[in-house]
Amino acid sequence: MSLAFPLHRNESPLPDGDRETILAAPGFGQYFTDHMTSASWTAEAGWHDGKVTALAPITLHPAAAVLHYAQEIFEGLKAFRHADGSIWLFRPDLNARRFAHSARRLALPVLDEEAFIASVEALLRADESWVPSHDSGMSLYLRPFMYGAEAFLGVRPAAQVSYHVIASPAASYFSGGGSGVTLWVSSTYTRAAEGGTGRAKCGGNYAASLAAQVEAHENGCHQVLYLSEPGRGYLEESGTMNLFLVTDERELITPGLGTILDGVTRASVLELAAEHDLKAVERQVGIDELRERCASGSICEMFAAGTAAVITPILGIKGEGFEQVVGGGEPGGSTLAIRDHIVGIQRGRLADSHRWLRRVV
Repeated sequence: MSLAFPLHRNESPLPDGDRETILAAPGFGQYFTDHMTSASWTAEAGWHDGKVTALAPITLHPAAAVLHYAQEIFEGLKAFRHADGSIWLFRPDLNARRFAHSARRLALPVLDEEAFIASVEALLRADESWVPSHDSGMSLYLRPFMYGAEAFLGVRPAAQVSYHVIASPAASYFSGGGSGVTLWVSSTYTRAAEGGTGRAKCGGNYAASLAAQVEAHENGCHQVLYLSEPGRGYLEESGTMNLFLVTDERELITPGLGTILDGVTRASVLELAAEHDLKAVERQVGIDELRERCASGSICEMFAAGTAAVITPILGIKGEGFEQVVGGGEPGGSTLAIRDHIVGIQRGRLADSHRWLRRVV
C-alpha cells in the first residue's frame, strides 16, 4: 500500500488579509504556507507516519546525521493556478524520478514516485489558497526534502530518516533578471567531478557553490558559470541553472549529462526544440569556443533553464581578464519564444500537447 498523507488542519492559519498582503509581493523563498507534509523511515519499519500538519519547527538531536555528514537531498517544483481557478503541477513525475536518483546517490531510502507525488498534492490541497492568482504571473514553489535524522557519530547511512514538503509563494527568482543576467566564469572553483554528486540534488552541492556565488557578485555578475576545470575546460552549468546556446545555424546546444543536474526545465526545452526550428545537440563546449563564437556572432543567444528561474536570458559572461557580450546584449528571439512556450503551458494559456501538466485542484 502506498504511503498516505491525511490532513491534520492548522488551527491557527495566517489570517486571510495577511496572506493576501504576502501574495501581492512574495519575493522568492521568503514566506511559507500554513502546512507541511511529513513522513518517517526507519530500517525496521520502512516508510510510515505520513501526514499533513501545521507548519512548525523541526526538532533535531545535536548528533543528527544531517548536521555532521550532510546526508540530505531536496527537490523543487511549482504549482500554477489557471484562469478557471484550477491548480496544476508541471511534470512532477520527473521530480519524483530525480528525487529517487538523488536518494540512491546519498544512500537514503527511496520514496516511490506515487508517494512523492501524493505528498506534494496533499500539501497543495491543504494550502490551495496560497497559490497566486492566474494573472499575477507568480506560482507556488514546493520544496520536498529528506535527511538523515538518526542521532549518531559515525560515517554510515542513517537508519532513521525524515521527509517533509514545504511551500512558498514565488515571484521571479532573480530580481530584475527577467531581462537577462551576466555570468562569472570562475577561475577558482568547480562544481562537480566524474563519480561525484553533480547529478544529485543535494544540499552539499549548493553549500559548496556559495563561495563561487559571492565571487560572482563581487565581480558584478548575477551568478557563476562553472567549467570542468577552474577557468578552463568545458561548460557545465550555472550555480542554479542548466545552460543553453543558440547558434546562427539553428542549433540548440547544451552540455550533456554526467556531472550536471538533469533539470526538468532542461528536459522540457530539449523536447520543444524542434517546434522552434532548432536542432537539439548535447555536447561539450569549451570556454574558448564559447568566447570565439560569441565574438564572431555564430553563437547568437545564450540562456539558462531551471525550475526557479524558468528561462533566463544570459546577456554576457565575464572572467579573469575578459568580458564578452552574447548576441547584441539583449534577450534573443528563440530564448523568449521558448520561455513563452513553457510558461504558456504551465499557466494553461497554450495547449498541453505533451501532457506535462497534472491537475490537483
